[in-house]
Amino acid sequence: MLATPVTLPNGLLLPNRFAKSAMEEELGRLGAPTDAHINLYHNWSSGNPGLLVTGNVMVDRRAMTDPGAVFLEDESNLQQFRAWASAGRQGGNLFLMQINHPGRQIPKYLCERPLAPSAVGVEVPGGRGLFNTPRPMSDEEIREQVRRFARTASLAVEAGFDGVQVHAAHGYLISQFLSPLTNRREDRWGGSPDNRARFLFEVLAAVRAVLPRGKALSVKLNSADFQSGGFAEEDALQVIARLAEFRVDLLEISGGNYESPAMMDGRGATSGRHTAQREGFFLEFAEKARAVAPMPLMVTGGFRTRRGMEEALKFGAVDVIGMAKPFCLEPLLPRKMLNGELTEVHYPTRRLRTQAMSSLGVMASARTHIRRIARNRRPDPGLNVVLNLVRDFLSTQLHAWRYRRWLRKNPGPAAP
Repeated sequence: MLATPVTLPNGLLLPNRFAKSAMEEELGRLGAPTDAHINLYHNWSSGNPGLLVTGNVMVDRRAMTDPGAVFLEDESNLQQFRAWASAGRQGGNLFLMQINHPGRQIPKYLCERPLAPSAVGVEVPGGRGLFNTPRPMSDEEIREQVRRFARTASLAVEAGFDGVQVHAAHGYLISQFLSPLTNRREDRWGGSPDNRARFLFEVLAAVRAVLPRGKALSVKLNSADFQSGGFAEEDALQVIARLAEFRVDLLEISGGNYESPAMMDGRGATSGRHTAQREGFFLEFAEKARAVAPMPLMVTGGFRTRRGMEEALKFGAVDVIGMAKPFCLEPLLPRKMLNGELTEVHYPTRRLRTQAMSSLGVMASARTHIRRIARNRRPDPGLNVVLNLVRDFLSTQLHAWRYRRWLRKNPGPAAP
């Protein structure tokens, strides 16, 4: 079943069921894609996946998850994006640009006062002081970000991408609007579940309006935040039931955020009833989502063995197998699994002193593997996690200093 194509509602074809989900590449230079992006995705596309999704591309240069991220606000770097789109499609797969705004989840060394639905700070266990308390957005600032999502989507398809994925998961801005823990507004953007979902739906309407026929609209949504009093499965199912109104072509299901990273460890998301559900963190929720979602479903998180993937497809709750970190160790993963060279990939992890340090260590290791692939070198499974984390931190601080200096001189175009 892994080799079976999937046709999206808009007619686009995924040649197989393998998808590389989004990861932050941190290969950008002052917001623009680089040759490293192009070579990295050329290598991943050479592995014959069904779908590749970029790391999050920001809709606003003032709101970056890291100094090596990229943004797409206007045509100034469109040639680099065209080269990136071309490289990521050369294997015959679909290539979507994930578009995003981090909201409150911006490191304090990049932003003194980030924007968010409400003034609720990020509280990462063991990570106190990593983020500044955000400022509540005005009504006009909310509408500006809706327009920015649409502008970035329009430019993405102009650059040659097959469509976009709107990131509404993992505690970023749209996810913050959805959660009653982070959205404490009393106006039309907060309060009831419908009001909290308003920002997502207005973004989807604006994005769908600018996508030409034949271009795909995907959404990445949490099954839950896995926080008491937060965005719950019942909320997610209500949102999913309305996605068809916006002709969503593919729904990717994940879960968690910086404060409760279920997307990284599956905490609270698995039951272990059989192999597929022990691997696929969010398969049980996907089974519930199937009842209200007419579009194909992609589940990301936990898949490591071909047996588990095949079983998940036979189980019927999922159409596309999403993976991220396994592609950092095996860039040709789909081809190797389909021809029998590979039956499983286990990403090495190491618990550090705190949850925050452990999560940062995993992400730093993934970025190092990504940089090696971009330079046509093999990933290094024996990487020293602690030493690599220190090197990654120092490099990030240097790039952050350059980005802040550049941003002061280049505040960007007027709001759309």
